[in-house]
Formats: sequence, C-alpha cells, structure tokens
Amino acid sequence: MSAETPVAVVLVAMDDEAAPFLSLASEVGEPERLGLAEHRRVTLAGRPVMLVRSGIGFVNATSAGTSAILRHGADVPLISAGSAGGLAKDVAVGDVVLGSRLVNADADARAFGYVLGQVPGMPEAYDAAPGLADAVRRAVAGAGAGAGAGAGAGAGAGAIVEAQVLREGTIGSGEKFATADLALRLRADFPDMLAIDMESAALAQLCHNFGVDFVSVRAVSDLCAPDGTEFLTHVDDAAQRSARVVTAAIGLLAG
Repeated sequence: MSAETPVAVVLVAMDDEAAPFLSLASEVGEPERLGLAEHRRVTLAGRPVMLVRSGIGFVNATSAGTSAILRHGADVPLISAGSAGGLAKDVAVGDVVLGSRLVNADADARAFGYVLGQVPGMPEAYDAAPGLADAVRRAVAGAGAGAGAGAGAGAGAGAIVEAQVLREGTIGSGEKFATADLALRLRADFPDMLAIDMESAALAQLCHNFGVDFVSVRAVSDLCAPDGTEFLTHVDDAAQRSARVVTAAIGLLAG
C-alpha cells in the first residue's frame, strides 16, 4: 500500500475491536509494531486510514496515540473506536455512543478546587471535534451508508448503519473494568455519563495537548454486570457496530 497521509487514525484497544475494521477494509497493509501497539495501513470507505491496536488502558492508548500523531502530524484526526460499558438507565447493549464529551472518571483533585473528573491544569472535560461528530451523526442517519458499503463493507453494511441506535453524550474512562459496584458509584458521581471505557478520555487529553481533532465512537457491549460474562458475550457485536459507524463516517470526511 502507498504511504499517503491517512485521512484518520482509528485507535482500538484489542484485536477483537480491530478485526471488524480489517473485514471492512478493501486493502490491508502489513502490521508494524511500535512498542506494544500494532499500526496497519488500511483502506476504509475508499479512504486511506491508519488502524492502530494499542492495548488496553490509559498508558497503552496514549503511547500508541502519541506515536501516531508524531508520525502523521496533528492535522490527521484520531478516532477512538470499539466497545464500552453502558451506564445510563436507558442505554442498551448494541447502542453506539458518540462521545460528544469525554471525562476522566478516575481524576479526583477536588481538594485543590478542581471538579470531579478534571485533571489538574486540564479542562473539566474534552469536547469532540465538531466535524468528526457531525460525520458520525450523518453516517448513522444514512448519509454515509453508500460510503460504508462501497469499499469492502459488503452489501448489507448501509442497512445496518441506518438501523443503528446512536446515543450522544458523555463517555467516561478509567483504569478499572466497570462491574456493578463501580457502576453504582459512577452513576452517582457522573449522572450524565452514558458509557465508560478504558481509553477514550486519555486519548482526548492527548489530542487536546497536541491540537488534534478527536472523537470517540463506542458501542455498548455490557451494562456493567457483576462479572465480565456479558462483555465477553457481546464484545464482538459491539466492535462490529462501532466499526461500521466509524467506517461510514470516514467516507464523509474531507481530504
């Protein structure tokens, strides 16, 4: 594959979350290891994209995201994709959540006058880049169905994207897998939080620091059950849903 500048970097944590992007791609390059992360050039919706599998958690995601930004420049947007745990009462397994706002659920410096979720010296929360968020909305509304289906996505991809439930609001991130007890605390501390993952807020802060456009698009794999059984049952479906929406949105990006 050519070394042309990608229209976006798509970062996922796990191989399970990378697999549907590889299936949707019309071209797939050889993987390159940079630290723990695997970087691979792919073509999605006819557009060149860098797919990065980072590993789970803040440090793995941030190190992989930093490598991508330094290689491709701050003009290339970064998209966090994959699965998340649902927190809001009306969020269902299979919903895709557009993170219009990202919060670090582990940050607590209230003793020094900061709000819960705010890292000292950083904003209270990080907003999604408007252009990226709009592309996601249009993709789910059906404007991106042709782009998603036209380059390796398969004939049914557009219909699946059109039928997809999209929720928009706050995604939180922390270093703990959110089972039932933690979910109760998160719902009390962050009543507007729709979903929780282990990477997106760290990537949002990274992109804030570098001036990179960012959005998180996560599908709900579980509702923070007492153990990981629900997650293991639905993670592949969640990854597929996130990948289809992100692929359709990429087809709508300028450049």
